[in-house]
Amino acid sequence: MKLLEIYILRRIIQMFLVTLLPVLTIIWSIQVLGRINLVTDTGQSMGSFMTLATFILPTIIPVVLPFALAIGITQTLTAMNNDSELPVIDAAGASRSIIYRPVLLLAAFLSMFSFVVANFVEPPARVAARHMVAEAYADLLSSVIEEKTFRSIEDGLYVQISERHSGRILTGLFVVDSRDPSFDLIYYAREGSIDESGTSLTMRDGEVHRKTPDGRISIIKFVSYAFDLSAMSGEEAPSLNAGDRTLGFLLNPDPTDPHVKGSPGSYRSELHGRLTEWLFPFMFALISLIIAGDSRSHRQTRLHPMVAALILAFALRWVGFSVKNLVKQDEAYIFLMYLLPVATIGGSIYLLATRRQIRMPQAVSRLFTVLWQRAQQRWADRAGGRA
Repeated sequence: MKLLEIYILRRIIQMFLVTLLPVLTIIWSIQVLGRINLVTDTGQSMGSFMTLATFILPTIIPVVLPFALAIGITQTLTAMNNDSELPVIDAAGASRSIIYRPVLLLAAFLSMFSFVVANFVEPPARVAARHMVAEAYADLLSSVIEEKTFRSIEDGLYVQISERHSGRILTGLFVVDSRDPSFDLIYYAREGSIDESGTSLTMRDGEVHRKTPDGRISIIKFVSYAFDLSAMSGEEAPSLNAGDRTLGFLLNPDPTDPHVKGSPGSYRSELHGRLTEWLFPFMFALISLIIAGDSRSHRQTRLHPMVAALILAFALRWVGFSVKNLVKQDEAYIFLMYLLPVATIGGSIYLLATRRQIRMPQAVSRLFTVLWQRAQQRWADRAGGRA
């Protein structure tokens, strides 16, 4: 690789990392904080919580990475154009491959990295996270829930106990179960006990109130009542969906698997998504080269290249998600998932080979330019007012 190519590659990598790390940290923090109830509800240590946070990270990387690459490329090439580096390269008669080669090499590497993460790192991380949550909630009633404290066991299920005694005995039980939308159940019991496996709560000397959506209430008193806790027990493996499966399983799913039989469309869309979505970094790199890869006058630039690249990138990502949902409903749309990257890459290569550019309609470009200038002016006015 030539010295100039190394220089361009280094600058793009620096801008790529400057963009990727903060955005990845913000999105990761939002995802992690959404699971803070693992600590508050189950009494897990911060070490366990951080382990769970680590399992979440691979699910975010393939989504954020292509956009960070587009920003890194367009911002670097725009800065080189503003500093007259691109015009000097063109005036020296250098081949366009000096600019294209480092960008495409980085894009190819990141595409392969995205493929590896999405197919070989993310599924095991998802499964490990599910097992960790299941184990954290296992035997929750008899070991974790504090006395006289209302706790959410899972969505729609809440429990309170008055006292905990030796021998896995609980007194003053209050259970609210609203997981079934057709009715709500409220249990009161003087005493209860949990079996050694932690899968059954036996309540004694109590009553259950059943309330339907129309407001009717029925009350049944009981001497003994068994409440199933197997869904919260670590003894039973958590159910896995299509996103948790390995690529090998998606290529040859088990027809007897209850989730496969119940939702075959999700496995179909997940498989073809795994085989196509890893190309987004390469697609976005080509689009960025078309928009910002040529030297241009400042007077020609109505809309910042980074904004234009992100608009096209978000549009392509939205089309990808929409087609994936269509494939979930009907397999006749599968060809569209492969047509999107093939058409985008083929069209981009043609535009780069013929030195043509993607031009937005002037009306749209003017609108974005006016909005951008107004935003800059407001920011300058506020900064001046603070000073």
